Amino acid sequence: MNNQDWHQADIIAALRKKGTTLAAVSRAAGLSSSTLSNALSRPWPKGEILIGQALGIPPSVIWPSRYYHPATHELMQRPPRAANRI
Repeated sequence: MNNQDWHQADIIAALRKKGTTLAAVSRAAGLSSSTLSNALSRPWPKGEILIGQALGIPPSVIWPSRYYHPATHELMQRPPRAANRI
């Protein structure tokens, strides 16, 4: 297992090879064109899933550091955010 996250430029290039852009994926999800770029620099499960779906690759392959424990290399549980946040 490769434990290194993809570089931002590699993610953008992979999207371009699929015939789309980060902004287009973002807009298709009903988000502002620049919103999805947040997932490139910080953990954001919804954004990671959208990018993974656009590429046909699980987010855990693109960002292993966000999904696998660094010492045990086991899949970590990422708790969902509270549904009723104030």
